[in-house]
Amino acid sequence: MIKLYNTLSRKKEPLKPVKEGKIGIYACGPTVYDYFHIGNARVFITFDVLRRYLAYRGYDVTFVQNYTDVDDKMIKRAAELKISVDEVAERFISAYEEDTAALGILPADYHPRATRHIPQIIALIQRLIDKKMAYEVEGDVYFRVEAFPGYGKLSGQNLEEIMSGARVEIDERKKHPMDFALWKKEKPGEPSWESPWGRGRPGWHIECSAMSMHYLGETLDIHGGGQDLIFPHHENEIAQSEGATAKPFSRHWVHVGYLNIDREKMSKSLGNVLTVRQLRETVDPMVIRFFMLSAHYRTPINFSGEYLEQASRALERLNMTVYNLKERLEKVQEGLPDNEEKELLGFLQSSREKFIEAMDDDFNTAGAIAVLFELGREVNIYLNRPEGQKANILRPVLDFYREINDVFGFIKEQGRSGLEAEVEALIAQREEARARKDWSTADAIRDRLKDRGIILEDTPQGVRWRMAPGKDG
Repeated sequence: MIKLYNTLSRKKEPLKPVKEGKIGIYACGPTVYDYFHIGNARVFITFDVLRRYLAYRGYDVTFVQNYTDVDDKMIKRAAELKISVDEVAERFISAYEEDTAALGILPADYHPRATRHIPQIIALIQRLIDKKMAYEVEGDVYFRVEAFPGYGKLSGQNLEEIMSGARVEIDERKKHPMDFALWKKEKPGEPSWESPWGRGRPGWHIECSAMSMHYLGETLDIHGGGQDLIFPHHENEIAQSEGATAKPFSRHWVHVGYLNIDREKMSKSLGNVLTVRQLRETVDPMVIRFFMLSAHYRTPINFSGEYLEQASRALERLNMTVYNLKERLEKVQEGLPDNEEKELLGFLQSSREKFIEAMDDDFNTAGAIAVLFELGREVNIYLNRPEGQKANILRPVLDFYREINDVFGFIKEQGRSGLEAEVEALIAQREEARARKDWSTADAIRDRLKDRGIILEDTPQGVRWRMAPGKDG
């Protein structure tokens, strides 16, 4: 049974979808005014793997992730770049797609944009007005928080506590200081659309309610994003969605913990905001992905060069295990398993069970990754035993790693197909030099290959090679 921690109830709950066998997930996506930072990357990777895992467990998953393509940040950036808001959106949606592809993140089934769902947004706002839960003032429309008794339930605060802890701009037109904008009256030079209340644009919160319900229905199975979105964004989404429908907006609320840079909160004021675009210049994106999944998604994590290096070495061990399995499988025959091999197959089966157990328990990726390393130790013992190996033992182990990589997506399968003829010749020349005991020539060739991103390993079975992190085979 899959259990997920629900931010709303503050406890782990069994996953019970609205429709049996189907899961609808809505994850808040980027505001596309700039490159996304590594804190965003943690959220995007987490939901990518959650989606993959639910599919692995047999669910028919529909995954929706929006692009916020009109808001104050978009308008400000367009003015800075002296281009239209739509051009800003196109530029950074393209950048988002490039960076997420590098991180192994699959495209959502739907990537709705706020500007392309104005009719749905207007219809939802009108629904709230008709129910006296929203009101229009001089072309602006506000949600009336006092009309929704459950306001504050996601963040665990009541309205008075929220008021005391929030910075509230004084607007005498509001019926309550915490009332929030659903529709904003047109201002000169800003994008705007026709509406029953005059030309204007949607507020930030209403777009996610309108688009998520458009694609997934009035009650979602899973909704979430970064922990920073709990209040006010997701709190406001609940209020306006449940205010309109009188139904639970989402059965599960999933929020990903914060990411710090060298033990400090990432912020523009500290000048330590690091984008994935910047990091990709020096770090293998698969190492970033592995690092993000090596801790439980709800726990805060610290991002540093030291921890990245540790992640790189750990991932390289996994990659090498998979490569060694592939390489040996090409050279051995089928055969009846001996007692040691039967134990390995039993360990393989228990590894699969432990992987599922960890992932079913609130998506414990750290525990599931530990299972891969435990299996790796047993596999490497088997690969190095003098009695040799059998294809029908190696194959199911390799298939398991591939099966799990369909969920995690960080293992690179390497092969010799990418080696050019000149590199093959260098390897042969090195072997000839070693046979002559010409160690200086052999070392020089090894260094040349290393410069090409090829690392050699001398084993009793002969020379093996692997690609250095960040290099393509």
